[in-house]
Amino acid sequence: MTITSRDNDKLKLARKLHERRWRDKLGLFLCEGEDLVEAALGAGLEPVEALVDAERPALLERLRSADLVAPGPLAEVSTLGHPPRVIAVFRRESLPRLDLAAPPAVGLALWRVGDPGNVGTLLRALDALGPGFLALSAGCADPTGPKALRAAAGATFRVPSCAFDEAPGRRVALVARGGVPLGELKPSVPSVYVLGAEREGLPEDVLARCEILATIEQSGPAESLNVAMAGTIALYEASQQA
Repeated sequence: MTITSRDNDKLKLARKLHERRWRDKLGLFLCEGEDLVEAALGAGLEPVEALVDAERPALLERLRSADLVAPGPLAEVSTLGHPPRVIAVFRRESLPRLDLAAPPAVGLALWRVGDPGNVGTLLRALDALGPGFLALSAGCADPTGPKALRAAAGATFRVPSCAFDEAPGRRVALVARGGVPLGELKPSVPSVYVLGAEREGLPEDVLARCEILATIEQSGPAESLNVAMAGTIALYEASQQA
């Protein structure tokens, strides 16, 4: 039976999960489009709900149970610029958590980085240049929000995470100027690079908890690098030293 009413409870749930307060309250998040849903399934996540376009079905062979939905109501619950063929709801608790007893060699710890695109991009960089982990403070963007999920391109389901204060290893604060040149740092395992929001940077109390202040040297007049770019450069440097 095909769902045709926008007032269906499963469609209502999907709409709610666009808001962080509902994701926090329910412990659920929404994936839109076959690429993200397939990446989640490939990482072993089991959907709580799956909604598939009745006229353009996708991933039916991968989904144990799915509801067919008329294209109009399905498109209404999506944030994508084009109507998705499938959306699915997953549990946050199914995402990988950092094993503090055996952490990867490198990690990024983000302090109040509120842009979801930057959080997602750094997850993608960790996936590409790791293995690594991500630590998030209060005030960071939700990595399970729609923009962050799209920017991460599936890395959300593979990169382990933890709270900011749990991040293990030598803490290296990335600062715009005045630190040790990043390329001159001696390898240390594990290491976690600490980054702050682009305008505010890292507060003094956070800097005081870091063993080293490091700076990415610039030859041009730009005041600083985008936080996602800085984190990616740090991960690349770490990968070359490994």
